[in-house]
Amino acid sequence: MKVKPHEDISGVYVVEMEDGSTRLATRNLAPGVKVYGEMLIKHEDVELRVWDAYRSKLAAAFMKGLKASPLVEGVRVLYLGVASGTTCSHISDIIGHRGRVYGVEFSPRVMREFLERVAKFRKNVIPILADARLPAEYAHLVEEVDVIYQDVAQPYQSKILIDNADFYLKKGGWAFLAIKARSIDVTKEPSEVYKREIETLKDGGFEIVHVVHLEPYDVDHAMILARRM
Repeated sequence: MKVKPHEDISGVYVVEMEDGSTRLATRNLAPGVKVYGEMLIKHEDVELRVWDAYRSKLAAAFMKGLKASPLVEGVRVLYLGVASGTTCSHISDIIGHRGRVYGVEFSPRVMREFLERVAKFRKNVIPILADARLPAEYAHLVEEVDVIYQDVAQPYQSKILIDNADFYLKKGGWAFLAIKARSIDVTKEPSEVYKREIETLKDGGFEIVHVVHLEPYDVDHAMILARRM
């Protein structure tokens, strides 16, 4: 097994497995603790968590060639649709103790899983039980952020992102938008849905930096990286 830092993405490692496959990994901010059954490995006295691209759209995007990433040590992140915390936990690893992730989730049941698996062990993660469509509801909890990461399987995904950006994203801040085309409109081809969401982001003041399709890790999914002008 060989491990090396990713050439383009801060805080991420590339692991060449013994079977010849390549995986990503992040430095475990909570040593000894697993979030979703992932493999833990030692590298130069540091514990790494192998990052499963079939369980995380962000890892899938990096595997599919997304090279630019605003997720670096110390940044503040608003995560919309945090679910049980698989991807959030790796973002927590990347941004480190000086960073902060505000994790918004609507489902009380899923939030309980998030609390038990992730927030319980990571002081840089702030759980928020709220509806991402109503950003004013958590204005008393969230500061200005550097990055918004959105994975909300709802129609009008771009509008939800823009509404939250109006409240929380700093000027020149970044956004990741994970689009599940079939959640937006099952009657349209994914390419049509992606185009519509991209145009909405542009109208909302975002510059599209990169778009990657996530097959085979996630079918009918794409990841958009954008920057607010």
